Amino acid sequence: MSTTSRAKLACLYAGAVWGLFWIPLRALEDAGLHGLWVMVVYFLVPTFFLFPIGIWRWKHIVAGGFQLQITAMLSGVALLLYTMSIVYTDVVRAILLFYLTPIWGTVLARVFLGIAITFQRIVAMSVAFIGALTIFGLGVQFPVPQNLGDWMGVAAGIFWALASLRINIYKDYSAIEMTLGFFFWSLIFSLMAALVFAPSNIPSMSKIIPTIPFLLVFMAILILPGTYASLWGPKFLSPGVVGLLFMTEIVVGSISVALLLGEPFGTRELMGIILITIASLIEPLTRLFPVRK
Repeated sequence: MSTTSRAKLACLYAGAVWGLFWIPLRALEDAGLHGLWVMVVYFLVPTFFLFPIGIWRWKHIVAGGFQLQITAMLSGVALLLYTMSIVYTDVVRAILLFYLTPIWGTVLARVFLGIAITFQRIVAMSVAFIGALTIFGLGVQFPVPQNLGDWMGVAAGIFWALASLRINIYKDYSAIEMTLGFFFWSLIFSLMAALVFAPSNIPSMSKIIPTIPFLLVFMAILILPGTYASLWGPKFLSPGVVGLLFMTEIVVGSISVALLLGEPFGTRELMGIILITIASLIEPLTRLFPVRK
């Protein structure tokens, strides 16, 4: 299997993992933590347990210099804004506005990498977005940003597209160092946001400690491998393609919510999932079966 194919599978897997992102968040919220402090605890756990790896890889981190940290900061800001968007606006609007990412990624790839915007890409993005709208039952109504939370969702997608671009440009940086930086800066930015917007809601240790075992298992099995994949795959793919492949988050998220929370899941949701799946296959299939002129 080629590196490009493995990178695509990594992004598909990473998106699927982030589709389960809400599960530990819901567990922490159920424990009584404020939404912003949920993020602090969420990122504190992997940062703490990755600390020994940071010491082991310290020379590589230093060698990466400021450019490595900029990429890690951009990815950390993207996730923070996405999470805050979910806190301050409707979850559906946050997800849809974030997944304008393929558009930003495609434009950035054209400007900075010289990658042409193909007809297949335009079709794929259109089909994917129609699929997302179908899943969330919004018909043809485009979710125009209307409040701060909405704009955070848009900004999160732009920051992730920028991070994907830099990951592609600086291919020599190891995904290990980027994973370490991702969690570290996510923790720093989340802590800053929590102290600014919710300083009176600092959780007690009696609320945090019971959630730690669940968080450790979830992090070890899903989040850490998924994060590594999400920072390794974009090294070998256009940011626009990365955005499309990551839309497996919508597929897995809608199914997991239906199964675990009893949310409705019927023909409409199934049709949306099929459309998103088709969108992710359009470009690979056109390369396998090119149209003869």
